[in-house]
Amino acid sequence: MDRTSGDPLLLTPGPLTTGDKTKRAMLHDWGSRDQAFIDATRDIRERIIEVAGGGREFSTVPIQGSGTFAVEAMVGTFLPRDGKLLILVNGAYGHRIAKICAYMNRAYVVSETPEDIPPDPNAIDAILDAAPDIGHVVIVHCETTSGILNPVREIAAVVANRGRRLLIDAMSTFGAIPFDLTDVNCDALAASSNKCFEGVPGIGFVICRKTALLEAEGNAHSLSLDLFDQWKAMAGNGQWRFTPPTHVIFALRQALETHRAEGGVDGRYHRYSENCRVLLEGMRELGFEPLLSHNLQAPIIVTFRMPADPKFEFETFYDRLKHKGFIIYPGKLTVADSFRIGCIGALNADDMRAAVTAAGNTLLEMDVASGSPE
Repeated sequence: MDRTSGDPLLLTPGPLTTGDKTKRAMLHDWGSRDQAFIDATRDIRERIIEVAGGGREFSTVPIQGSGTFAVEAMVGTFLPRDGKLLILVNGAYGHRIAKICAYMNRAYVVSETPEDIPPDPNAIDAILDAAPDIGHVVIVHCETTSGILNPVREIAAVVANRGRRLLIDAMSTFGAIPFDLTDVNCDALAASSNKCFEGVPGIGFVICRKTALLEAEGNAHSLSLDLFDQWKAMAGNGQWRFTPPTHVIFALRQALETHRAEGGVDGRYHRYSENCRVLLEGMRELGFEPLLSHNLQAPIIVTFRMPADPKFEFETFYDRLKHKGFIIYPGKLTVADSFRIGCIGALNADDMRAAVTAAGNTLLEMDVASGSPE
């Protein structure tokens, strides 16, 4: 990999380990009204649409901040103030959308399944049939609470058949999970710079259907998070309304170049899938048990059940792995005690093998016989 910093490898869902070219792209200063920066903004907006397969029907609207800023901007812009949103929840990020709606005082209902169970398209169809006042539906494509890949295409078909509007939180999948807006009927899709594109944190973006965005004028609850206003400004002079994260833009442009050189979505999906396979096989040999079955597991982040051995302490395990050069993630589940290991970022199968070796050595140091949860 293009990586020589010597920093610990981030086995997390983002921020991620980044390549040297992406880091070096930030070693300059740019004026936010300078044509070079305006051109860079235009480039990333166009390239993101290319990745999505959206064509002229869609436009990328970047927004300053983390992915949650983009999700809040998407919901606040596309959901009318007198509208009602159905939120499909099977993890923390679905619950976060509900909290966003509560803050905005927008009407919503929740359809929740356990963290290891995807939403059922038939159940969603029944909810929409019984509730004609629900105009929009939002789904999290990959819930990194567990690592589950939700059936976004099937849900999109149900929503479209009922004549409703779909919003997608694709934060942890866009750029690495095969996805084409010609196959999935939605009004908007939110993602960010520091996930599968392997950029750095600081920019969220929403891919917006232009006709839906035109209808959304006046919906937004926030000036800063008004996607319509941001889009209108950029369409006029190519500039951001407020001070943009200039260095992050150039890092993302380089990250998109690297993404294209790797083979785009297919190339990244192949690498992440191999990372996930190596991780799962190696951790199983150590006794660790993943939460999800193979058919539900996205090659983004894997949740492992906590070992039953009383000598295992997660904080010690975490600290010793960090000392060996690997930073993992604590769990967020309510259904089981767990921890998580990510498969994305500027990492390859050799890195995952090294991480598994480090995990095995750490168990030996802790005098833990097995990672088994039983």
